[in-house]
Amino acid sequence: MRATLIYGAGDIRVENVPDPVLHEPTDALVRVLRSCICGSDLWPYGSRPASEQGDRIGHEFLGVVEDTGADVSGLTAGDVVVAPFVWADNTCDFCREGLQTSCRHGGFWGANGVDGGQGEAVRVPQAQGTLVKLPVGEDSALLPSLLSLSDVFPTGHHCAVTAGVGPRTTVTVIGDGAVGLCAVLAAKRLGAEQIILMGRHQGRTDLGRDFGATDVVAERGDEGVAKVLELTGGDGTHAVLECVGLRPAIETAFAVARSGGTVSRVGAPQYPEVPMGFEEFRRNVTLTGGIAPARAYIEELLPDVLAGEVEPGRVFDTVIGLDEVPAGYQAMADRTALKVLIRP
Repeated sequence: MRATLIYGAGDIRVENVPDPVLHEPTDALVRVLRSCICGSDLWPYGSRPASEQGDRIGHEFLGVVEDTGADVSGLTAGDVVVAPFVWADNTCDFCREGLQTSCRHGGFWGANGVDGGQGEAVRVPQAQGTLVKLPVGEDSALLPSLLSLSDVFPTGHHCAVTAGVGPRTTVTVIGDGAVGLCAVLAAKRLGAEQIILMGRHQGRTDLGRDFGATDVVAERGDEGVAKVLELTGGDGTHAVLECVGLRPAIETAFAVARSGGTVSRVGAPQYPEVPMGFEEFRRNVTLTGGIAPARAYIEELLPDVLAGEVEPGRVFDTVIGLDEVPAGYQAMADRTALKVLIRP
């Protein structure tokens, strides 16, 4: 079959790889209908050391079950399913606590002999606990929004939930990428009163307004902080959703947090230390967030997607075939694409 491999920074290739086969009785084989490129894929795309052997990549996909191991129940050939970006048994103590990202028997796609999602098919470990059956056909118009349940929509939701977003909450979202826009959507869904989106790409911030942003702040640094404070009567917001992962973003997050407020970060941090000192201590600002346990949220979010109440699939602004994946990575790195959908 064909699949995507990364050989180094800027070096993405689509090559023939062995067809997946069942290894364990808990496995399933899934033919991929849709996958995509994630903003977090751009970190290795920008910095991975060159190597002679490529590694599989991609962690967001939905598809059709082709075969299952003897110990897999509840799934049969022909089922359309979505896979969260971490596979898990969904039964261990961490999974029962809603922390599937720490599953004792789970892991990541594209690592330790497990297929990546950007290919024609995937062997899914712990399939019964990982895959969520979708009540749609292979050609459903909802597939882009359903694909978002694998990562970006639950990640935005996780950011909002851990920050305590609810009715009458004021919120600042930092970052107008796909996760930031999904955080806006999640905050609106949870009843936030004011949602300030900090971003400077008008096409993206226009979508953010459609998703529920009440205000857009294009300025950065001190100017951006001043603008948010102006919009909030000098106080800042109850919740700040940091969806970038760079040090200037977390510094801005603390600066625009209201006293007693919460900063939640879901942007993979690219800095070794959190710039949180006496000033944040004095104002009783809380830091939370982390990698989102997408599997814990899919059943909660799925009904609204199926009903068309939310359309997180609108973050996909570019659709490509599998052979075009290298160009898709470049487009996202160049910011000419928000999020790229792959149709193998």
